[in-house]
Order: sequence, then structure tokens, then C-alpha cells
Amino acid sequence: MPRCPVCDAPVQLDVTPTVPFCSDRCRLVDLGRWLDESYGVPAPPPDDDEEAQAEAADDEA
Repeated sequence: MPRCPVCDAPVQLDVTPTVPFCSDRCRLVDLGRWLDESYGVPAPPPDDDEEAQAEAADDEA
């Protein structure tokens, strides 16, 4: 049985309408973490060339 990613409670797939979360509360807690930027998607650091291009674009605007 899968578990809720927020509180680690078991989630019944055939009964729970908020899959993969066990409740609306956990679903909203997860959303809040994304909006607060507590979560993030890892990305490689930008190259120096990309930073220079971004700065040049900012200067032109």
C-alpha cells in the first residue's frame, strides 16, 4: 500500500480521492511547501556564458 508523502500514513487507492495524499490537509501542506520554495528541482549550475547572456539581456531591457 502506498504511503502519503507528507505524513507517511497509508493511502487506500480505491477509496481516497486525494491520491497520492491521505487527505486534503496533506495535499495543501505539500502545495504550501512548493509555494514557499521549500521544495525544489535540482538543476546543474549555469555556465558563465549563460550568466553573461542573462545579464546582457537584463541590461538591454
